[in-house]
Amino acid sequence: MRRLVDSVVPARLGAGYRWLLASSWSSNLGDGVALAAGPLLVTSLTDDPFLISLAALLRWAPPLVFGLYAGVLSDRHDRRLIMIVANLARVLVLAGLVATMLTGTLTAIGALAAIGLLTVAEVFADNTAGTLTPMLVHRDDLAVANARLQTGFITLNQLIGPPIGAALFAAGTAWPFATEVVLVAAAVVLVSRVRLPVRERPAQQERSLRRDVAEGFRWTVNHAAVRTLVLTILIFNVTFGAAWSVLVLYAQEQLGLGAVGFGLLTTVSAVGGLLGTALYGAITRRVSLGNVMRVGLIIETLTHLGLAVTNSPVVASAIFFVFGAHAFVWGTTSVTVRQRAVPEQLQGRVNSLNTICVFGGLVVGSVIGGVLATHYGVTAPFWFAFAGSAAFVVLLWREMTRIAHEDEQEPVPAAA
Repeated sequence: MRRLVDSVVPARLGAGYRWLLASSWSSNLGDGVALAAGPLLVTSLTDDPFLISLAALLRWAPPLVFGLYAGVLSDRHDRRLIMIVANLARVLVLAGLVATMLTGTLTAIGALAAIGLLTVAEVFADNTAGTLTPMLVHRDDLAVANARLQTGFITLNQLIGPPIGAALFAAGTAWPFATEVVLVAAAVVLVSRVRLPVRERPAQQERSLRRDVAEGFRWTVNHAAVRTLVLTILIFNVTFGAAWSVLVLYAQEQLGLGAVGFGLLTTVSAVGGLLGTALYGAITRRVSLGNVMRVGLIIETLTHLGLAVTNSPVVASAIFFVFGAHAFVWGTTSVTVRQRAVPEQLQGRVNSLNTICVFGGLVVGSVIGGVLATHYGVTAPFWFAFAGSAAFVVLLWREMTRIAHEDEQEPVPAAA
């Protein structure tokens, strides 16, 4: 058994990282269960399109509203404590949600309020979680450590959790949320076992929210590699958001698939992510991180083109499979490069800026995709995504190698 554990999580990563990984996997399974059960709960309480769409907004808006503050908080205070408090808040909200279900008093507004509170708590938990790995793991092992975290996300959050959540919901509406209570509570217990190295914190009386946010922003703008990486994430989430915002309609109108077929596309993409998981170590041993990112941007660009021109479910499934592998490799590499480059005392704020670019790009892209699909057809957002991605790849081609090589240098010191 110990040999199996060592093969999955090498001992050199340390006991603290193992507790963090176990906590992350437990939380991801709980979130995966809720991923399917949450929308089902809202639609079981109301058929109002506005309220149903509001559920999606409440999943997207909190990172944009609270992201910067979450970053400042994690740079100022005890990061482990922040994770514990944020996840305990999730446990309390989920417990209240289950109680109202069991008593038959839950309304659509109550469910939406719970979704909003849960997402706000997740913003603080997730942002802080991203700062712990570089505190626990040597920089040369960050790629392996992040790969293991991403593996848990793909397998538990994307593949295993949703079907369990749907099955539990069919057995009883409260079951998936009660299950999530147990799993998130377990995540709290596990992360409480993590022992972080002592770090020097800024003097509180000399700090202000505006100054701390500005410090993180200035550092990001002044660091060429991280600046380019964040800009790339923003632009490519605009193009991705435009295409993926109409993915359900695309599956129906372009591929002729029903609800089950659409679900299978998501599953195929997650399976591709597992392939990326299996090959990630071999890829990064043979290919520089700069070239890994170059290839990834080409794959994403060609994904949009392929989906724009095909009407074959088989071809589309193959594209989704490759895209899933790419998404895992790209995500793990970008996190690793950022963690290596950013000073420990700025990790939270730079993480929050990255998150805002992710969600901001998705929101803008979704609006663009909806407008294009309405006026020019369901494939128009994919053509837009292809053209925008291709143009950006050309502009950033030479910068991609700098992203990976700059992180091998000493980090730029934080501003005073």
